[in-house]
Amino acid sequence: QVQLVESGGGLVQAGGSLRLSCAASGRTFSNLAMSWFRQAPGKEREFVVGVSWSWSGGRTYYADSVKGRFTISRDNAKNTVYLQMNSLKPEDTAVYYCAADSYGNGSPDERAYHYWGQGTQVTVSS
Repeated sequence: QVQLVESGGGLVQAGGSLRLSCAASGRTFSNLAMSWFRQAPGKEREFVVGVSWSWSGGRTYYADSVKGRFTISRDNAKNTVYLQMNSLKPEDTAVYYCAADSYGNGSPDERAYHYWGQGTQVTVSS
């Protein structure tokens, strides 16, 4: 089993920045693909960004809506993945979820992920 705990959400004005963290435990972190999804009120959960497990090259994948604004990174020594969010927009408002998949490639398909965090709220005011 993998436990995931997100932190770093909050309220920010449009144009501002936030950094989310997701701490993982229970498995060898470098063997986990890590991704972020989000769910806005009244909408389905959607893929934001993913990074493959480390020995596959740590490739990253971004949703078009966040390219150039969001950056995912992982610190295997700290068993943590980060989501740096810059130039935030009101439409980025959502609950952000961290997800993990053993030996995964950072797929945008949420069905690929067996482990999920509890979510952290991000609210961007206009």
